[in-house]
Amino acid sequence: MEVLKNRILKDGVVLGDNILKVDSFINHQMDIKLLNQIGKEFKERFKNIEITKILTIEASGIGIACIAAQYFDVPVVFAKKHEGINMDKDNYESEAFSFTKKKNYKIKVSKKYLSAEDKVLIIDDFLANGNASLALIDILNQAKSEIAGVGIVIEKGFQPGRKLVEDKGVKVESLAILESISNGKIIFK
Repeated sequence: MEVLKNRILKDGVVLGDNILKVDSFINHQMDIKLLNQIGKEFKERFKNIEITKILTIEASGIGIACIAAQYFDVPVVFAKKHEGINMDKDNYESEAFSFTKKKNYKIKVSKKYLSAEDKVLIIDDFLANGNASLALIDILNQAKSEIAGVGIVIEKGFQPGRKLVEDKGVKVESLAILESISNGKIIFK
């Protein structure tokens, strides 16, 4: 997706050899026109697959998933990382390690919102080591939901996430795949 790649080159910030900050347009401040184009692209890439829900994980995936959902005309469900007194007690649970926060999160989705009748597309901002995607796949397996695929905005192709997700038999569609991000330089596959 050229518009996304150009925006990454223009506004992305490389930190070290494995962190790309896109918080000025994807996951802190959001460029809604760009997210609309991203949503349309996900719809195009998954157009031949029936989808009844989109699943993501809080917080960065929520905005992207919501914009994409309007093109699929389906609801968005998101896995919560934090418990509240208003959270349902009957949940599907898994654990995901956050690379950027360097900690494990227990993620939860109420059993009210996923079922064996659902055909679910997972959407997230990044795919690196696959932790979030694998945790969401685990939740969908618990719910006996059909996994339609995983849609990723930016994939770090030099990390093992894609292989780990595909090894589960799940289709991955990434809109921009990074070959490397070292010495302040971004190289796409």
